[in-house]
Amino acid sequence: MTEVALAGYGRYVPDTVVTGREIAAQSGIPESVVTEKMGLVEKRVCRPDDDHVTDMCVEAGQRALTDADVDASAVDLLCYHGSEYKDHIVWSAAANVAERLGAENAYATESYTLCAGAPVALRQTRAELRADSPETALLVTASREEDLVEYGNERSSFMFNFGSGASACVLQTTEQATGSPRALVRESHAVTDGSFSEDVVMPAGGSREPPSTESVERGRHSLDVPNPDGMKRRLGPVSLPNYLEVADTALDRSGYDRTDLDFVAVTHMKRSFHDRLFDRLGLDPETDGYYLENYGHVQSADQLIAVDEALDRGRLGAGDVALFLAAGTGYTWAATVLDWRGTDRPVWHT
Repeated sequence: MTEVALAGYGRYVPDTVVTGREIAAQSGIPESVVTEKMGLVEKRVCRPDDDHVTDMCVEAGQRALTDADVDASAVDLLCYHGSEYKDHIVWSAAANVAERLGAENAYATESYTLCAGAPVALRQTRAELRADSPETALLVTASREEDLVEYGNERSSFMFNFGSGASACVLQTTEQATGSPRALVRESHAVTDGSFSEDVVMPAGGSREPPSTESVERGRHSLDVPNPDGMKRRLGPVSLPNYLEVADTALDRSGYDRTDLDFVAVTHMKRSFHDRLFDRLGLDPETDGYYLENYGHVQSADQLIAVDEALDRGRLGAGDVALFLAAGTGYTWAATVLDWRGTDRPVWHT
Protein backbone atom coordinates (compact mmCIF):
# COMPACT_ATOMS: atom_id res chain seq x y z
CA MET A 1 0.00 0.00 0.00
CA THR A 2 1.22 3.49 -0.89
CA GLU A 3 2.65 5.47 2.04
CA VAL A 4 2.22 9.22 2.34
CA ALA A 5 4.99 11.44 3.68
CA LEU A 6 4.94 14.90 5.18
CA ALA A 7 7.83 16.22 3.10
CA GLY A 8 8.05 19.75 4.46
CA TYR A 9 6.18 22.47 6.33
CA GLY A 10 6.05 26.21 6.80
CA ARG A 11 4.36 28.66 9.08
CA TYR A 12 3.79 32.39 9.25
CA VAL A 13 2.55 34.81 11.89
CA PRO A 14 2.04 38.57 11.54
CA ASP A 15 4.23 41.07 13.37
CA THR A 16 1.60 42.84 15.48
CA VAL A 17 1.40 41.54 19.04
CA VAL A 18 -1.50 41.83 21.49
CA THR A 19 -0.69 40.86 25.07
CA GLY A 20 -2.85 39.20 27.66
CA ARG A 21 -2.60 42.39 29.68
CA GLU A 22 -4.10 44.38 26.80
CA ILE A 23 -6.94 41.89 26.38
CA ALA A 24 -7.63 42.10 30.11
CA ALA A 25 -7.82 45.87 29.89
CA GLN A 26 -10.22 45.76 26.92
CA SER A 27 -12.46 43.06 28.35
CA GLY A 28 -12.48 43.91 32.05
CA ILE A 29 -11.33 40.37 32.86
CA PRO A 30 -8.48 40.20 35.42
CA GLU A 31 -5.07 39.84 33.80
CA SER A 32 -4.33 36.73 35.85
CA VAL A 33 -7.41 35.03 34.39
CA VAL A 34 -6.34 35.82 30.82
CA THR A 35 -2.68 34.84 31.22
CA GLU A 36 -2.96 31.93 33.67
CA LYS A 37 -6.43 30.40 33.33
CA MET A 38 -6.97 31.12 29.63
CA GLY A 39 -3.27 30.53 29.04
CA LEU A 40 -2.64 33.55 26.84
CA VAL A 41 0.51 35.58 27.40
CA GLU A 42 0.34 37.14 23.94
CA LYS A 43 -0.85 36.49 20.41
CA ARG A 44 -0.34 37.83 16.91
CA VAL A 45 -3.01 39.80 15.07
CA CYS A 46 -3.37 41.21 11.57
CA ARG A 47 -3.56 44.84 10.64
CA PRO A 48 -6.93 45.67 9.02
CA ASP A 49 -5.46 46.29 5.58
CA ASP A 50 -2.77 43.58 5.57
CA ASP A 51 -2.19 39.88 6.08
CA HIS A 52 -5.42 38.53 4.65
CA VAL A 53 -5.74 34.75 4.87
CA THR A 54 -4.49 34.26 1.32
CA ASP A 55 -1.45 36.47 1.97
CA MET A 56 -0.53 34.39 5.01
CA CYS A 57 -1.17 31.12 3.15
CA VAL A 58 1.15 32.21 0.33
CA GLU A 59 3.92 32.99 2.83
CA ALA A 60 3.51 29.68 4.68
CA GLY A 61 3.08 27.77 1.42
CA GLN A 62 6.29 29.13 -0.07
CA ARG A 63 8.16 28.09 3.07
CA ALA A 64 6.67 24.60 3.00
CA LEU A 65 7.68 24.15 -0.65
CA THR A 66 11.19 25.34 0.19
CA ASP A 67 11.44 22.93 3.10
CA ALA A 68 10.27 20.03 0.92
CA ASP A 69 12.48 21.10 -2.00
CA VAL A 70 9.43 20.97 -4.26
CA ASP A 71 8.64 23.39 -7.06
CA ALA A 72 5.13 24.82 -7.08
CA SER A 73 4.62 23.46 -10.59
CA ALA A 74 4.94 19.91 -9.20
CA VAL A 75 1.92 20.33 -6.90
CA ASP A 76 -1.06 18.29 -8.11
CA LEU A 77 -3.48 19.30 -5.38
CA LEU A 78 -3.76 22.43 -3.24
CA CYS A 79 -6.14 22.20 -0.27
CA TYR A 80 -7.12 25.19 1.86
CA HIS A 81 -8.41 24.04 5.26
CA GLY A 82 -8.41 27.38 7.07
CA SER A 83 -11.01 29.83 8.28
CA GLU A 84 -14.22 30.41 6.37
CA TYR A 85 -13.66 34.07 7.24
CA LYS A 86 -11.35 35.04 4.41
CA ASP A 87 -10.68 37.80 1.86
CA HIS A 88 -14.15 37.50 0.32
CA ILE A 89 -17.24 35.41 1.02
CA VAL A 90 -18.47 32.67 -1.36
CA TRP A 91 -14.97 32.58 -2.82
CA SER A 92 -12.14 30.11 -3.35
CA ALA A 93 -9.09 31.08 -1.33
CA ALA A 94 -7.49 27.84 -2.54
CA ALA A 95 -7.64 28.90 -6.19
CA ASN A 96 -6.17 32.30 -5.34
CA VAL A 97 -3.28 30.77 -3.35
CA ALA A 98 -2.55 28.26 -6.11
CA GLU A 99 -2.37 31.04 -8.70
CA ARG A 100 -0.11 33.24 -6.58
CA LEU A 101 2.26 30.37 -5.74
CA GLY A 102 2.54 29.30 -9.38
CA ALA A 103 0.93 25.91 -8.80
CA GLU A 104 -0.51 25.93 -12.29
CA ASN A 105 -0.79 22.13 -12.48
CA ALA A 106 -2.75 21.78 -9.24
CA TYR A 107 -6.46 21.66 -8.80
CA ALA A 108 -7.60 23.68 -5.82
CA THR A 109 -10.15 22.65 -3.23
CA GLU A 110 -11.24 23.63 0.27
CA SER A 111 -12.04 21.69 3.44
CA TYR A 112 -13.81 23.15 6.50
CA THR A 113 -13.81 21.52 9.91
CA LEU A 114 -13.14 24.79 11.71
CA CYS A 115 -10.55 24.31 14.47
CA ALA A 116 -10.41 20.54 13.91
CA GLY A 117 -9.23 21.13 10.35
CA ALA A 118 -5.58 20.00 10.50
CA PRO A 119 -6.07 16.30 11.39
CA VAL A 120 -9.05 16.06 9.05
CA ALA A 121 -7.22 17.68 6.11
CA LEU A 122 -4.29 15.30 6.61
CA ARG A 123 -6.73 12.38 6.64
CA GLN A 124 -8.57 13.48 3.53
CA THR A 125 -5.46 14.30 1.53
CA ARG A 126 -3.66 11.11 2.52
CA ALA A 127 -6.63 9.09 1.34
CA GLU A 128 -6.70 10.93 -1.98
CA LEU A 129 -2.98 10.53 -2.59
CA ARG A 130 -3.27 6.80 -1.91
CA ALA A 131 -6.34 6.29 -4.08
CA ASP A 132 -6.04 8.68 -7.01
CA SER A 133 -3.58 10.23 -9.42
CA PRO A 134 -2.25 13.18 -7.33
CA GLU A 135 1.24 12.51 -6.03
CA THR A 136 2.09 15.86 -4.42
CA ALA A 137 -0.28 18.00 -2.36
CA LEU A 138 0.11 21.33 -0.59
CA LEU A 139 -2.13 21.94 2.40
CA VAL A 140 -2.50 25.57 3.51
CA THR A 141 -4.43 27.15 6.34
CA ALA A 142 -4.76 30.60 7.87
CA SER A 143 -6.99 32.44 10.28
CA ARG A 144 -7.67 35.99 11.33
CA GLU A 145 -10.90 35.25 13.14
CA GLU A 146 -9.59 37.50 15.88
CA ASP A 147 -11.28 40.20 13.77
CA LEU A 148 -14.64 38.67 14.72
CA VAL A 149 -14.10 38.72 18.49
CA GLU A 150 -15.72 41.52 20.48
CA TYR A 151 -13.85 41.89 23.76
CA GLY A 152 -16.80 43.66 25.33
CA ASN A 153 -18.97 40.56 24.86
CA GLU A 154 -18.45 38.40 27.93
CA ARG A 155 -20.44 35.56 26.34
CA SER A 156 -17.66 35.02 23.81
CA SER A 157 -14.79 35.16 26.31
CA PHE A 158 -13.59 31.64 25.52
CA MET A 159 -12.66 32.99 22.07
CA PHE A 160 -10.50 35.83 23.42
CA ASN A 161 -7.48 33.59 22.74
CA PHE A 162 -8.06 33.67 18.96
CA GLY A 163 -4.84 34.70 17.20
CA SER A 164 -3.79 35.13 13.59
CA GLY A 165 -1.33 33.18 11.47
CA ALA A 166 -0.89 30.42 8.93
CA SER A 167 0.76 27.07 8.30
CA ALA A 168 1.30 24.80 5.33
CA CYS A 169 2.68 21.36 4.60
CA VAL A 170 3.63 19.31 1.56
CA LEU A 171 2.33 15.75 1.39
CA GLN A 172 3.73 13.30 -1.16
CA THR A 173 3.54 9.63 -1.89
CA THR A 174 6.78 8.05 -0.77
CA GLU A 175 7.40 6.98 -4.37
CA GLN A 176 7.36 10.63 -5.40
CA ALA A 177 9.36 12.05 -2.50
CA THR A 178 12.99 12.74 -3.37
CA GLY A 179 14.44 13.49 0.06
CA SER A 180 14.05 12.22 3.60
CA PRO A 181 10.49 12.92 4.80
CA ARG A 182 9.81 14.78 7.99
CA ALA A 183 7.12 12.25 8.88
CA LEU A 184 4.90 9.49 7.58
CA VAL A 185 1.19 10.21 7.88
CA ARG A 186 -0.61 7.29 9.52
CA GLU A 187 -4.23 6.72 10.54
CA SER A 188 -6.94 9.07 11.82
CA HIS A 189 -10.26 9.27 13.57
CA ALA A 190 -12.92 11.93 14.12
CA VAL A 191 -16.28 12.27 15.86
CA THR A 192 -18.93 14.99 15.67
CA ASP A 193 -21.62 15.97 18.14
CA GLY A 194 -23.98 18.13 16.11
CA SER A 195 -25.97 19.18 19.16
CA PHE A 196 -23.38 21.98 19.49
CA SER A 197 -23.83 23.20 15.91
CA GLU A 198 -25.57 26.46 16.87
CA ASP A 199 -23.67 27.28 20.05
CA VAL A 200 -21.08 29.53 18.34
CA VAL A 201 -22.32 31.75 15.53
CA MET A 202 -21.84 35.07 13.81
CA PRO A 203 -25.52 36.05 13.82
CA ALA A 204 -25.62 38.17 10.67
CA GLY A 205 -24.09 37.79 7.23
CA GLY A 206 -25.66 34.51 6.14
CA SER A 207 -28.98 33.62 4.57
CA ARG A 208 -30.86 33.62 7.90
CA GLU A 209 -29.93 37.23 8.57
CA PRO A 210 -28.42 38.88 5.49
CA PRO A 211 -26.08 41.82 6.08
CA SER A 212 -27.79 45.18 6.40
CA THR A 213 -27.20 48.62 7.83
CA GLU A 214 -29.17 47.55 10.88
CA SER A 215 -27.14 44.36 11.40
CA VAL A 216 -23.91 46.36 11.30
CA GLU A 217 -25.25 49.01 13.67
CA ARG A 218 -26.39 46.32 16.12
CA GLY A 219 -22.99 44.61 16.11
CA ARG A 220 -24.33 41.39 14.65
CA HIS A 221 -21.17 40.62 12.68
CA SER A 222 -18.98 39.35 15.50
CA LEU A 223 -18.83 35.84 16.95
CA ASP A 224 -21.29 35.16 19.72
CA VAL A 225 -22.26 32.38 22.10
CA PRO A 226 -26.02 32.74 22.69
CA ASN A 227 -26.03 30.47 25.76
CA PRO A 228 -22.51 30.20 27.21
CA ASP A 229 -23.58 28.55 30.47
CA GLY A 230 -25.61 25.94 28.61
CA MET A 231 -22.77 25.25 26.19
CA LYS A 232 -20.26 24.89 29.01
CA ARG A 233 -22.61 22.61 30.95
CA ARG A 234 -23.11 20.29 27.98
CA LEU A 235 -19.53 20.43 26.65
CA GLY A 236 -17.80 19.69 29.94
CA PRO A 237 -18.85 16.03 30.25
CA VAL A 238 -18.10 15.08 26.62
CA SER A 239 -14.98 17.04 25.61
CA LEU A 240 -12.29 15.00 27.37
CA PRO A 241 -13.85 11.62 26.51
CA ASN A 242 -14.11 12.62 22.86
CA TYR A 243 -10.51 13.84 22.74
CA LEU A 244 -9.42 10.51 24.21
CA GLU A 245 -11.66 8.51 21.87
CA VAL A 246 -10.25 10.03 18.70
CA ALA A 247 -6.70 9.79 20.04
CA ASP A 248 -7.03 6.15 21.07
CA THR A 249 -8.77 5.10 17.87
CA ALA A 250 -6.23 6.84 15.62
CA LEU A 251 -3.40 5.25 17.60
CA ASP A 252 -5.00 1.80 17.48
CA ARG A 253 -5.58 2.01 13.73
CA SER A 254 -1.89 2.90 13.38
CA GLY A 255 -0.79 -0.10 15.47
CA TYR A 256 -0.06 1.92 18.62
CA ASP A 257 -1.55 2.79 21.99
CA ARG A 258 -1.00 5.59 24.51
CA THR A 259 2.22 4.01 25.79
CA ASP A 260 3.81 4.46 22.35
CA LEU A 261 2.93 8.15 22.13
CA ASP A 262 5.81 10.63 22.37
CA PHE A 263 4.41 14.02 21.32
CA VAL A 264 1.02 15.70 20.95
CA ALA A 265 0.35 18.88 18.98
CA VAL A 266 -3.04 20.02 20.18
CA THR A 267 -5.44 22.93 19.81
CA HIS A 268 -4.78 25.81 22.22
CA MET A 269 -7.13 25.55 25.19
CA LYS A 270 -7.20 26.71 28.77
CA ARG A 271 -4.12 25.52 30.60
CA SER A 272 -5.85 23.33 33.19
CA PHE A 273 -7.67 21.30 30.54
CA HIS A 274 -4.51 21.04 28.45
CA ASP A 275 -2.57 19.62 31.38
CA ARG A 276 -5.42 17.27 32.30
CA LEU A 277 -5.55 15.94 28.73
CA PHE A 278 -1.81 15.29 28.68
CA ASP A 279 -2.02 13.55 32.04
CA ARG A 280 -4.73 11.20 30.74
CA LEU A 281 -2.61 10.46 27.69
CA GLY A 282 0.30 9.58 29.98
CA LEU A 283 2.44 12.51 28.82
CA ASP A 284 4.23 15.46 30.40
CA PRO A 285 2.83 18.74 29.02
CA GLU A 286 6.16 20.46 29.62
CA THR A 287 8.22 18.08 27.48
CA ASP A 288 5.83 16.09 25.26
CA GLY A 289 4.03 19.00 23.63
CA TYR A 290 4.17 22.75 23.23
CA TYR A 291 1.64 25.03 24.90
CA LEU A 292 0.74 27.93 22.60
CA GLU A 293 0.62 30.65 25.24
CA ASN A 294 2.59 33.04 23.00
CA TYR A 295 0.35 32.48 19.96
CA GLY A 296 -3.13 31.73 21.24
CA HIS A 297 -5.48 29.67 19.13
CA VAL A 298 -4.71 30.03 15.41
CA GLN A 299 -7.46 27.65 14.28
CA SER A 300 -6.07 24.73 12.24
CA ALA A 301 -2.55 26.22 12.16
CA ASP A 302 -2.05 25.32 15.85
CA GLN A 303 -0.57 21.89 15.22
CA LEU A 304 2.28 22.89 12.89
CA ILE A 305 3.09 25.96 14.97
CA ALA A 306 3.44 23.65 17.97
CA VAL A 307 5.62 21.24 15.96
CA ASP A 308 7.91 24.06 14.85
CA GLU A 309 8.40 25.30 18.40
CA ALA A 310 8.90 21.74 19.67
CA LEU A 311 11.63 21.06 17.11
CA ASP A 312 13.39 24.21 18.30
CA ARG A 313 13.35 22.84 21.84
CA GLY A 314 14.32 19.26 21.04
CA ARG A 315 10.96 17.89 22.13
CA LEU A 316 10.26 16.03 18.88
CA GLY A 317 12.77 13.66 17.37
CA ALA A 318 13.33 10.92 14.81
CA GLY A 319 11.41 7.77 15.67
CA ASP A 320 8.81 9.58 17.77
CA VAL A 321 5.12 8.81 17.46
CA ALA A 322 3.34 12.16 17.15
CA LEU A 323 -0.34 12.97 17.29
CA PHE A 324 -2.14 15.94 15.75
CA LEU A 325 -5.15 16.41 18.02
CA ALA A 326 -7.85 19.05 17.64
CA ALA A 327 -11.43 20.07 18.32
CA GLY A 328 -13.59 22.60 16.54
CA THR A 329 -16.96 24.14 17.21
CA GLY A 330 -19.76 22.22 15.67
CA TYR A 331 -18.44 20.17 17.54
CA THR A 332 -15.85 17.87 15.95
CA TRP A 333 -12.90 16.16 17.61
CA ALA A 334 -10.18 14.75 15.33
CA ALA A 335 -6.78 13.06 15.52
CA THR A 336 -4.11 11.93 13.05
CA VAL A 337 -0.97 9.94 13.88
CA LEU A 338 2.42 10.70 12.34
CA ASP A 339 5.65 8.69 12.52
CA TRP A 340 8.21 11.47 12.87
CA ARG A 341 11.51 11.25 10.98
CA GLY A 342 13.18 14.69 10.80
CA THR A 343 14.76 16.51 13.74
CA ASP A 344 15.88 19.89 12.42
CA ARG A 345 13.91 23.08 11.86
CA PRO A 346 13.41 24.17 8.23
CA VAL A 347 16.02 26.28 6.48
CA TRP A 348 13.58 29.15 6.02
CA HIS A 349 14.14 30.03 9.68
CA THR A 350 17.56 31.35 8.70
